[in-house]
Amino acid sequence: MMRVLWACLAALLLAACTADSPESPPTADLVIRQAHIWTGDEAQPWASALAIQGGRIVAIGDDTVVTDLIGPHTELIESPAGLVLPGFIDSHVHMMASGAELSSVQLRDAQTPDEFSRRIGEFASNMQSGEWMLGGTWDHQNWGGELPQRDWVDELTAENPILVMRLDGHMALANSAALTLAGVDKYTVDVEGGEIIRDEQGNPTGLLKDNAMNLVSRVIPAASEAQQDQALEQAMDYLAERGVTSVHDMAYSWDSLATYRRAHAKAGLRTRIYANVPLADWRQLAEDVAINGRGDEWLRIGGLKGFMDGSLGSHTAAFFEPFTDTPTDRGFFVTAPEDVERRAIAADAQGLQLVIHAIGDRANAALLDIFDKTVRANGPRDRRSRIEHAQHLRPQEIARIAETAIIPSMQPYHAIDDGRWADAVIGPERAQFTYAFRSLMEAGIPVAFGSDWSVAPASPVLGIYAATTRQTLDGAHPEGWVPEQKITVEQALIAYTRNGAYASFEEDSKGSLTVGKLADVVILDRDITDMPLEQIRDVLVTRTIVGGKTIYQR
Repeated sequence: MMRVLWACLAALLLAACTADSPESPPTADLVIRQAHIWTGDEAQPWASALAIQGGRIVAIGDDTVVTDLIGPHTELIESPAGLVLPGFIDSHVHMMASGAELSSVQLRDAQTPDEFSRRIGEFASNMQSGEWMLGGTWDHQNWGGELPQRDWVDELTAENPILVMRLDGHMALANSAALTLAGVDKYTVDVEGGEIIRDEQGNPTGLLKDNAMNLVSRVIPAASEAQQDQALEQAMDYLAERGVTSVHDMAYSWDSLATYRRAHAKAGLRTRIYANVPLADWRQLAEDVAINGRGDEWLRIGGLKGFMDGSLGSHTAAFFEPFTDTPTDRGFFVTAPEDVERRAIAADAQGLQLVIHAIGDRANAALLDIFDKTVRANGPRDRRSRIEHAQHLRPQEIARIAETAIIPSMQPYHAIDDGRWADAVIGPERAQFTYAFRSLMEAGIPVAFGSDWSVAPASPVLGIYAATTRQTLDGAHPEGWVPEQKITVEQALIAYTRNGAYASFEEDSKGSLTVGKLADVVILDRDITDMPLEQIRDVLVTRTIVGGKTIYQR
């Protein structure tokens, strides 16, 4: 119906453009022609021209369909090099925290313990006394796997409490100043779904896993509205530069939603946001939806983020069999499955979408059991329940996902990052169905791609490179880590566009360049559908358009 209505509108606009009256307004605000356009629309996969008016696409096809839509005030993009695509949808980001981290200490590429400590010390030297140091996103695998301890940084940060996260967000290092403020010492009892790492005397080393991080994070002062607004601006700039026009935010925070609403009220959003809040808050979200609705084309709500387990890199993912490198450890559930089940059934009964994190094979199997129970409890409907990550699956879980219309929301960059060391942690046999993109897609499952930013860069181009080559960051797998799970460029593009829109119930308004849909467009400097796959990682975004307006241009 929407396509028919917009086709009629395009015809009316064309008639207006050809009228004799000198008062006739220009028909199109923006026209791209003589271009190579991948539309993402199965009915018309390729085109050479498109026209935009009022923030939506009014024509797409060959160059002739836009000729009469060009007026004296129409912006014309002619013969752009490279490839024109629908705006990328990143289906899993931590928007506000990632925006804030852009101006925090940068530890992700620290290659040695000395470099890790030095960067923290240098950053602390420019901070005010008592100011918290957060963010970091360190990776201990960079220096061989030795975990950091508070004595690495205590002397350098005596006046500043710190809580710097491992890149996966499931483990953090606190210094002595932070532990003291939080009252965490050798007598502190471990928390369910988390772990305080201790030395031989029982004293905290500073490392906290999953729910144990809350012991320190609860004493961190809340960011001011000005700081939150700045973090959002930084995040939107970062995303625009990488061609991301829509995100599904996993912020797990009502403060983030308040920040988005504050920006939206001032017409300040440049990135479209599908905001998720904690699963435990399902009542509050149901009330919010009842009062305010689910939102509009800029900001939508309706999803609830929950957690089954932790992460592979922190050894907190829940597996059936022990980790290969720690034979007494199978990981653990961050949230008791019975608690997830109770909340999921109640939230699903309110028509809310379940968006649940599961990494290990035991966590994924348990989550599928919970999804089955929600269907039995509440009956059939178009619920589009999601598994965030779906990282380690057994073949029987892939079959269950296909049967139950579950959406795996996956992050391809993780495959080339974790692939450096995952075999040593879970063994090569279990690794065969790790990030099983091809197996899932061949089963007809609508996989949605994202980044997990700031765990990984919010770059769909890098994600496409990762999904199609699976060449690990250390160069150790030139043919790809688990090459059987490589996919094509077009499959990756669909996961970053159409499937991303489907995962947030927005396929009628975005995800492809189709008449009537939102005019969210990205232009790359090269055609990634016709080039060596290994070179895709070097492709640049030259222009990002949201609602017909250029928000980034290289």
